Amino acid sequence: MTDFRVRLRELRLEKGVSQQQLGQIVNTSKMAVSHWETGHSEPSIAQLIILSDYFEVSVGYLVGKED
Repeated sequence: MTDFRVRLRELRLEKGVSQQQLGQIVNTSKMAVSHWETGHSEPSIAQLIILSDYFEVSVGYLVGKED
């Protein structure tokens, strides 16, 4: 299964938003989004929910537990 960092980057690119724009949506920095995509850190549960709502996918899909 695909892990969170890969899934997040794929979804972000499909939606056509920059790391900066996604950071603003989730109320965090571009650097935080970059760290999520490289696997250096992970978002909070609240941020995961915002991301799943924004990308219109389940949290399970976003974190790689569902296809």
